[in-house]
Amino acid sequence: MDSAGRHWKEEVPPEHAYKRRAGAAAPTAEQDKAAGGRNRRWVALDDNRYARASISLRLYRRTRRIRAYLRWSKDGETQERYVCEVAHDWRGANLAEAWRCAWEQGFLVEKPLPENSKASSVAVRANMQANRARDTGPELALRSLLHASGLRYRVDARPIPEIRRRADVVFPRERVAVFVDGCFWHGCPKHSRPAKKNADFWSTKIKGNVERDTETNELLLSAGWTVLRVWEHDDPSTAAENVAIAVAKARLGLVGL
Repeated sequence: MDSAGRHWKEEVPPEHAYKRRAGAAAPTAEQDKAAGGRNRRWVALDDNRYARASISLRLYRRTRRIRAYLRWSKDGETQERYVCEVAHDWRGANLAEAWRCAWEQGFLVEKPLPENSKASSVAVRANMQANRARDTGPELALRSLLHASGLRYRVDARPIPEIRRRADVVFPRERVAVFVDGCFWHGCPKHSRPAKKNADFWSTKIKGNVERDTETNELLLSAGWTVLRVWEHDDPSTAAENVAIAVAKARLGLVGL
């Protein structure tokens, strides 16, 4: 129901209920968030194989309803399965409901851990894989928004060439360095959880990463750089706005020299 008391069965739903908005998070990041993590998106194929699925929202104008479909690829061909109808005001809520319904109907599975995995769970392993390299979903989402706003930058570069520390996004002239930190690897205070398997190993590893992050911040700050750290769970639009503000301030400082 909307503020005027009209139901979607009586008129077409608003576009923001099913369409991706301009500047939104990258599709992969959006699907991961709605599903509750990339490890929650697996469909079982034959021969012990798995495929990562996505939810597609479609508006049927004749009936004025939004339907959710589960989509994945098998042997190079797209597969699809109807999940449910959704009726929330916003796309994110509709995606989340569709993923929940897909799980309830048994369309999705948890991919087993490899025998040699050091992770304590499927969720922990997914976080490790998602955040151990450049070009992660959160990084791509942030960079896309920065680029769309007209900002240009270097990617995965050393702010100070002589120091072996790399930032995810670097503005060399403005001396602004941006790090997009994964919750698992960098000890996020909101989402980091003690590992149950190889607990001592992972505790030492994460502690070392946090100490290195602090040292990196201090090195860059002492060299006159502005340092911004963005958690992977942060809203990319807010993060991009904060980066743009920092770059604008740095440019004003350069003009004043």
